[in-house]
Amino acid sequence: MPPKYDPNAITYVYLRCVGGEEAGTSALAPKVGPLGLSAKKLAGDIAKKTVSFKGLRVTVKLTVQNRQAQVSVVPSAAALIIKALNEPQRDRKKVKHVKHDGDISLDQLYNIAREMRERSMARDFSGTVREMLGTAVSVGCTVGGENPRDLIKKIQDGKFDCPEK
Repeated sequence: MPPKYDPNAITYVYLRCVGGEEAGTSALAPKVGPLGLSAKKLAGDIAKKTVSFKGLRVTVKLTVQNRQAQVSVVPSAAALIIKALNEPQRDRKKVKHVKHDGDISLDQLYNIAREMRERSMARDFSGTVREMLGTAVSVGCTVGGENPRDLIKKIQDGKFDCPEK
């Protein structure tokens, strides 16, 4: 006989989905079905919570306790940088291979680094800023009108000072 279900146990479920769209119930059902949740109802809740990241792939954290689920968005650094670029909405099914060649300010980059700080593996804040600059390189945007690789080099050489926090 299986063990008795503990209603006070907290279970975390992480899944990747496209912001502003209902998560596929076929992908959601095997994860939340054993916890006694409706995949269709949960997909609607996820779509409402991720509307600010419309069209971007984000990680969603489901906190399940007593057959009730709280949805929270855990955005990646790339999603935050693309959101900071303020690009127009696009239909991800029609428009493919988008070039994110915009420019974000250093203040926006610092705010993104502060948001990502607790999940960063860097020892200090300048390391987190360098991580975000590396993500900006992979996204393809510039930071403060400069190439992010040049800024990383300046920070490593000590020619550019980052704030402490």
